[in-house]
Amino acid sequence: MSPVSHGTSESRGEGRRLLRFEPHLPHAYETIWPALTTPDGLRGWLAEADVLERRLGGAVTLRGADGGPALSGQVTAWDVERVVEYTLTGLGRIRFHLEPVGTDSTVIRFSHEYAPNQPGPGLGRPGSEGPGPAGPGSPRPGSAEGRAADADHLAGWHRRFELLEAALEGHPAAPPARADQRLAALRASYTPPAAAA
Repeated sequence: MSPVSHGTSESRGEGRRLLRFEPHLPHAYETIWPALTTPDGLRGWLAEADVLERRLGGAVTLRGADGGPALSGQVTAWDVERVVEYTLTGLGRIRFHLEPVGTDSTVIRFSHEYAPNQPGPGLGRPGSEGPGPAGPGSPRPGSAEGRAADADHLAGWHRRFELLEAALEGHPAAPPARADQRLAALRASYTPPAAAA
């Protein structure tokens, strides 16, 4: 069974969404922290870190491992081995809060606050698991477009946390393996059935 349970999505006011996940990983927080806060660690499951100043207020630039567009911003929270938050232009705010469970297990309390027209965890790569930048206006929450954007973001982060677990087990994802059939199945699981007419 996957250590990643389904995430949730909620409205945060006009034009903002908040996703939450709480993966419970069978690894000590000292093992997980470098996967969230170092270029080598991030490369194994999320993105290339072209710039990563590991301190509060530090610069950060992430891009898809296949050479996708770079997204830059700042480290907006930093509590060593406990909390890291990146706020990236074009992606929004992503926050990881580690909570140890005993000595060899950790819950990651994760949140991603974003505008629905922003890319998901694929960092905007064509064909990635997140939607690319949209045209004028954002999808309305609850609309078909809004539900599709939520499903894309939820499925993308769910898959990313599965890739994190694999990386922690010594099997980092190669770029071609990051878009796969598992992602399509996850997206379907997050897509609510159409309302009956």
